[in-house]
Amino acid sequence: QAALAAVALSESAPTCSSNLAGCAAGSHSVPVGLPDDSSAALGLLQRGISAQRAAPASALATELAQAASPIQGQLTLEHFRKGSPRGCYDRATRNQWAVVDAHLHIRPFGGLPVPFDELTQWLHRAGILFYNAFGIGQRLPVDSNCTYYLDCPGTPITPSIKNDMFNAQAVLDEKALMSTVLGPVVTLSMSFPDLDHPEKIVPQMKLLDKEFPGMFGWMGELNVVKQALFNNSQGYPVPLDIMNHWAPFMQELREKDIAVGFHSDLGNDAEPLKYLPLMDKILELYPDNKIVWLHLGGLSLQLNPLPPVLLAAPLYADEHADIIRERLRRHPNLMIDLAWDVLYKELYTDPKKRKVYVQLLDEFPTRFIPGTDFVAAVTKPEEEYRLELNQTSDIFKDVSDVAFRNIALGENYFRLRSLDYSAPPVC
Repeated sequence: QAALAAVALSESAPTCSSNLAGCAAGSHSVPVGLPDDSSAALGLLQRGISAQRAAPASALATELAQAASPIQGQLTLEHFRKGSPRGCYDRATRNQWAVVDAHLHIRPFGGLPVPFDELTQWLHRAGILFYNAFGIGQRLPVDSNCTYYLDCPGTPITPSIKNDMFNAQAVLDEKALMSTVLGPVVTLSMSFPDLDHPEKIVPQMKLLDKEFPGMFGWMGELNVVKQALFNNSQGYPVPLDIMNHWAPFMQELREKDIAVGFHSDLGNDAEPLKYLPLMDKILELYPDNKIVWLHLGGLSLQLNPLPPVLLAAPLYADEHADIIRERLRRHPNLMIDLAWDVLYKELYTDPKKRKVYVQLLDEFPTRFIPGTDFVAAVTKPEEEYRLELNQTSDIFKDVSDVAFRNIALGENYFRLRSLDYSAPPVC
């Protein structure tokens, strides 16, 4: 009651309307700019009751008014710090790009990367405040002039820990550059594991932790099956019986509260669900691990879901969405990554397909994380990164405010990483 009275006293606090996303979904409504979930709103009301005894109602009114005021200027880390006066995110006046890139390869398969300080400035200008620094777990031969495996069919690539070490040193070297309110807050990812040889993984994890203590907070992108690498003698399906031997490194991840991202193709146009049993086996064996299924549940260049129709063959978008839906319901620790510009080109630009995936994100707003899958080779300009960020963020324009705050503004990512940040409310 005290909280509601404080709102009534504040002439500056706007009220909910049909086009203001700060109102919570459903039959009830809360003041504009309050968090979308009812528990958070209740928390503010409870604080208001305490404020009735401990502080003037005007103080609470000021707090609520600040939350309801649109953020002005560039987003910074201060807008995501818990307890900071930060305002709300106005979708109508901003580009609705994700502020998190949970899938960014900061080195290529071969050749030179974009210099780390330059890449950091790209991220500043793009509004990325948090990101996962992926290496590439496989490298082209040192005498190869290729930077991308698809340009060099027949050239073998081999698993390597080199990129992970290069990435960690780059972060150390440019620590001062990332210490401003623009960040970005970087999470280093272990991309070296060769899942066919799990006995090597824990010793290499310990090596990284010895050389760079506490710096690695993610694992991935790990290839369970990646058809695009077949021509480079990699990416073949991991045998099901070997997955049982993953237990030591999966236990290590659980103990350190580290999520793991798997690239596991669903299938191809000829056999759409050929490889689905692989991911199902992983989820069955390791239900307590934080697992991220990359590329919107295993989509690839070899599999392009068709628009929904009455007949479902070989694979249609609504059937693909149902496959993801079923596994999200069955496995509460499973998350889905939305990285890769091909999702935009093959799914988001088709109105019928787009509708299917918007509905899926709205139905499971706490189970998806954003990313670009950009590979930062020195041959690529900044404009290419911005294009891929724009394309992979495009679907966020159509999702609900609850989904937008959780996915694009990073609330799911913060929870998955156990970070002490919180997404601002949506206006």
